[in-house]
Amino acid sequence: MADTKREIERKFEFSKAKSARRGVPDLTGTAAIAAVSDQGTVDLDAVYYDTPDQRLAADGLTLRRRTGGADEGWHLKLPVSPGVRDEIGAALSDTVPPALAALVRSRVRGAGLQPQVRLVSSRRVSHLLDADGALLAELSTDAVQAERGEATAAWTEVEVELADGVDPELLDAVEKTFRKAGLRVSDAPSKLARALAETAAEPPARPEGGGPEGTAGAHVLAYLREQRDALVAQDPAVRRGLPDSVHQMRVASRRLRSAFKTYRKVIDRTATDPIGEELRRLAGELGVDRDQEVLLERIQDRLGELPRTLLIGPVRSRLRVWNTARRSASRRRAVAVLDSARYVALLDSLDALLESPPLLKAAARHPEAVLPKAVLRDYARLAARVDGALSLDEGHERDLALHEARKAAKRFRYAAESAVPVLGGPAKELAKAGKSVQSLLGDHQDSVVAREALRGLAVQATGAGESAFTWGVLYAREEALAERRERELPDIWAKASDPALRAALE
Repeated sequence: MADTKREIERKFEFSKAKSARRGVPDLTGTAAIAAVSDQGTVDLDAVYYDTPDQRLAADGLTLRRRTGGADEGWHLKLPVSPGVRDEIGAALSDTVPPALAALVRSRVRGAGLQPQVRLVSSRRVSHLLDADGALLAELSTDAVQAERGEATAAWTEVEVELADGVDPELLDAVEKTFRKAGLRVSDAPSKLARALAETAAEPPARPEGGGPEGTAGAHVLAYLREQRDALVAQDPAVRRGLPDSVHQMRVASRRLRSAFKTYRKVIDRTATDPIGEELRRLAGELGVDRDQEVLLERIQDRLGELPRTLLIGPVRSRLRVWNTARRSASRRRAVAVLDSARYVALLDSLDALLESPPLLKAAARHPEAVLPKAVLRDYARLAARVDGALSLDEGHERDLALHEARKAAKRFRYAAESAVPVLGGPAKELAKAGKSVQSLLGDHQDSVVAREALRGLAVQATGAGESAFTWGVLYAREEALAERRERELPDIWAKASDPALRAALE
């Protein structure tokens, strides 16, 4: 089983030979550091693995097999934010552990992992302690030798890694002390990045088609690449079961699909439609797990709102059994989708599209001449669906129409948000308007889905000889909420459809 820890650190290097000869200054008295305890020296030997074209390094990931030290084994480091990474470890073995290989599959795909760089380090370790002797951080001074084929490089690096729960402001205090002693923050984010740079083997830049800067094509493709990158980056988070990861991956896939349709005058739909259909399928498969998560939270919240006198029977245990049965299957399904050859083919198709995009005539025009029309087309689509839904009588058909209007509101919102870098404030206001409609209709649709689930729970309870009273109460409340949202829609839509919001784009 792989172990995970959050790594918060800062790397330093000596700015001058004179400061290097003086060595690392004593940090006693810096911030809360009351003592520095020497832990001796350890020899480390690490081999870093990547694809031949260095896909992991290009995205800031490192995968290594290291011997020596207390934590020898395999380590995969995933970037979280500058200076913060999640390190996932696995036991020492001759080949890449399957659990780690799965986490880099969205990048590696069929390229295979091979040894790329070897780093041999002599590490002197000290513990930075507070007044009570508790560990604040680990200070390491590494004499590093990098080997890549015939090329070599050597340097000394100083690293301060915080212990769990320590305020990151300690790193700022250490940096201030280090600057006075002739150390500066390292330009390289990792040892691997520096080794690649100093052995003339930095990751090649990704090929990016799209025509000249300042065109509609360049703008749209930059947005599509951003969503492609988000999709790929969320893959390991979904596999790890991190909060909100499934939702974020679905959002990226939906934004891509929406953009293909919104900008159909810029990029040829004969090429994007098949990819969009695969993205729709991916979002749907992932949605099985995410929708169950959202549904559970909603029902739990509704139960929490009820007085105890209305909680009749083992309602919470019934809900728990119901969710466990549905969630275990949906979780396995989500991971199985990411393990499929079809998913890898989708990622490859996205890359191929973005490298050689099938741009249309409008792509060569200035974005200010193209984007407003695209956003307004999506607004017109939303307006037609809202008007159509409001013309129907209450009931199943209207629920379906409101759900379609919700999807149109989401597409309009995504279109407006994608145009903000070019159109600024007007697009931002339209995005807010679209979100207000989407949120209201989303709550309505969630109520429709919740009522179906509550009816099922009532049936299960009755079959087990339990009271179905509480489930009936929740059903009635959801029904009343949906009716309230329908009554609110005309006012919300009146504000969102105010012609003044669209005037700057027309």
